[in-house]
Amino acid sequence: MSQHAARRDKLRRSFRKLGLDALLVTNFTNVTYLTGFTGDDSYLLVLSKGEVLVSDPRYTTQLEEECPAMEASIRPPGTGMVERIADIATRAKVGKLGIEGASMTVALRDEIAAALPKAELQSTTELVEDLRIVKDKDEVAEIRRAVWYAERAFGVLKASLREERTEKEVADELENNIRLFGGKGCSFPSIVAVGPRAALPHARPTDQLIGAAPFVLVDWGANGGLYMSDLTRVLVTGKIPPKLERIYRVVLSAQEQAIAAIRPGLTCHEVDEVARKLIAKAGFGKNFGHGLGHGIGLEIHEAPRLAAKAHRKLEPGMVVTVEPGIYLPGWGGVRIEDDVLVTKSGCEVLTTVGKQWEDAIIA
Repeated sequence: MSQHAARRDKLRRSFRKLGLDALLVTNFTNVTYLTGFTGDDSYLLVLSKGEVLVSDPRYTTQLEEECPAMEASIRPPGTGMVERIADIATRAKVGKLGIEGASMTVALRDEIAAALPKAELQSTTELVEDLRIVKDKDEVAEIRRAVWYAERAFGVLKASLREERTEKEVADELENNIRLFGGKGCSFPSIVAVGPRAALPHARPTDQLIGAAPFVLVDWGANGGLYMSDLTRVLVTGKIPPKLERIYRVVLSAQEQAIAAIRPGLTCHEVDEVARKLIAKAGFGKNFGHGLGHGIGLEIHEAPRLAAKAHRKLEPGMVVTVEPGIYLPGWGGVRIEDDVLVTKSGCEVLTTVGKQWEDAIIA
C-alpha cells in the first residue's frame, strides 16, 4: 500500500466513527497530503470504499504524473465542480457527507446542500489536519531538506551583511539565496527587523538600514518544495548594548531548557511553561506575549501548538518550532527559534545555525 493510500485509509476510519459515508476534502493542502497531487482547484471525495479526485483538463497530465493510481474525474468545460461532486456522491449513494468545516465557505456549503438535497451534510473538524500532526520518515526528510536550504541561504547572507543594506534588500536576498540553493522559495515573508523594529514579532521589512541600530532580528524559512522550515536569529552588527546581551542570554536559556524538556507524553503547555517561567523569573514575563511554538509541515503553521492552553500530548514524529521571545517597545526584541523533532526518547534539533551569544556577534 502506498503512503498516500495508507493516509486515506486512516481518514476513512476517522470519518466512519462519526457515522459518515464519505468526506469531501476541499482544502488544497489536505488534498496534497492525501494524494500527492500538488495542483489546486481540485477536490477529493473519500468514500467508504475508494476515492475520486475531481479536477479539470488543465491538470490531466499532472495528475497522471503525480498520482497515477488515483481515480480521477476530469470535469469538462461547462460542468461545475459541485455538479460533478454531486453526481459522484449520488451514484455512490452517500447519505451522510462530511465537509471540512474549518476551511469551507458558507456559500460552497449551501451550493453542495442544494445539489444533494437527499444527503445530510455534517461539518467535521480537522480530520485530515489531525493525521498531518505526526510526520512519517519521508516527511521528516523533506523538512530536513527545507532546513538545509534555509541554513545555507542564511550562511551566505550572514557572511556578506553590510550596514548600508535595507531590511527589504536583506529579505529579498534571503529568498534569492534559497532559490539558488534549490528551494522553492521562502516558506513565509521573511522578517528582517532592525533595532526597535525587532519589538514587532511580525515586522515587515522596510527601507530601514541595517546600520541604523546595533542589532537585527531575522526570522526566515525555506519552502523545500512541499515542506517548510522556520528559524529566527538575532545578529549583532554594531557596538554591543549590555542590555541586549542580558536579554539574549535569558531568551537562549529559556529556549534551551524548553527544548531539553521535550519528550513524548509531555503536554504542549508544559513545554511552554518551562520557557515562560524562566522568562518571568528574569522579570520579562509581560514581554513574552505569544506561544512558545507551533507545528510545521506542509504549512508553516500547523498543529500542535506549544502554548499555555494547549493540552495535546507530544508524540514521536511531531515537528515543532521552539521560539521564545522578549519584546520591549521602543527598544527592540530578541527571539531565537529552532525546528525540533519529537523522537521516541526525547527530541532532535533539526536546525544547526549557531545561536550562542558569540555566534550572534558579526560586527
